[in-house]
Amino acid sequence: MDYIVLDMEWNQPWPGSPSARKVLPVQIRGEIIQIGAVRITEDRHVADEFQVLIKPKYYRRLNRRVSKLTGIKESRLREEGVSMEEAMAAFRAWCGEDVIFLTWGFDDITILRENLMLYGLDDSWVSRWYNAQMIFNAQTDGSSAQKSLKTAMEMFEIEATRPAHDALGDAYHTALICARLDLRRGAMEYEEAVKSHVNGFHGAELPGCICRKVFYDYADKRAALGAMSGEENQCPTCGRQMLGSRWFAQPGHRYMDLATCPEHGKFLIRVRLSDQPDGKVRVSRLTYEATSEAAQAYARRVEKAEPEAPRSGTRRRRRSRLPKKEE
Repeated sequence: MDYIVLDMEWNQPWPGSPSARKVLPVQIRGEIIQIGAVRITEDRHVADEFQVLIKPKYYRRLNRRVSKLTGIKESRLREEGVSMEEAMAAFRAWCGEDVIFLTWGFDDITILRENLMLYGLDDSWVSRWYNAQMIFNAQTDGSSAQKSLKTAMEMFEIEATRPAHDALGDAYHTALICARLDLRRGAMEYEEAVKSHVNGFHGAELPGCICRKVFYDYADKRAALGAMSGEENQCPTCGRQMLGSRWFAQPGHRYMDLATCPEHGKFLIRVRLSDQPDGKVRVSRLTYEATSEAAQAYARRVEKAEPEAPRSGTRRRRRSRLPKKEE
C-alpha cells in the first residue's frame, strides 16, 4: 500500500462575471487546472512524482489572482493542458489500486470530488483519504489550529526547495513532512484528531476566552450570524439571551461582536464560519470577558468604523471596485 500526497490548483470565476453566473450540473468551488502528487511508500520513502495541467472547460478565463498566485498563464494551459477526462485517467493509472490519499487541508479532496462529479467520472477511488494537518497536529504540539505548510516545514526544519503555490512543489514539501510522521498510527487516531479540530476554533485563542462551542447546519452566512446574534447568543453565566451590537469581519471568515447580558454585562463574541461537506455552514464560537484583549481589539475596531447604514429607507449604493467585465 502507498500513500499519495496530493495538491491541486484550481480556477475560480471573478465575482459578478458571466462565468460566475453559470448554472453548472454540479456546484463546485473551483475548476481544477493543475494536479501535483508525490508517492510515499509504506516504509515512508518519498518516491516518484506526478503532475498535469488541465484545460478548464467551464471557467475558461483564468482569474488574474489565481494566475498571479500560481504563476500559471492561460497560454500555458492552452499549450500544455489536457482534458479533465485525460488527466484523471493518467492520474488514476499512476496512483495504482491500493493507495491512501493525503492532503494538507480539507479543501483539495473536496474540490477533486466535486470536479469528478461535474464531469460524470467515478469518484470511488479517492474515498480513502486523510488530512495530513490533523495527523501532524496530533503527533507534534497537539493543537487544534490549522498550521500552514510553511509553519509545519519550519517546525521540522525542512528547507523549501520547490516553488510555493505550485501543485507539485506543495505536494513534494507535504510529502517530506508526511514521511516523518507515523502514518499508520495517524490513520488509526484520525477520528479523534478531527474531533479535537472541530471542537476547537481552528486557531489560537486570545487571552480571556471563557467559553467555546460549535454549531452546525446553517443554510448560509446570514443564517449563521443571525443565530449567533439571536437564539444562540446566550450569556455564559446565566444562559439568558444577550443583545448583540454589530458584527465586524476579520480575516479567515471570522466575525466579532460585543453582546450584553442585562444581568452580567458585556461579553465579546468571536465566531469562525466554515463549510461543511454538505455545503451548509458550521460555526465555531468563542466568548470572551469584556476586559479581555479580544474585547479591546473590538473597541479599537469600533472607533475606526463608519456609521452603520439605516435599517430602513433608501440606502446609497456603494460603487463596486471590481472590473465590469471579466470571466
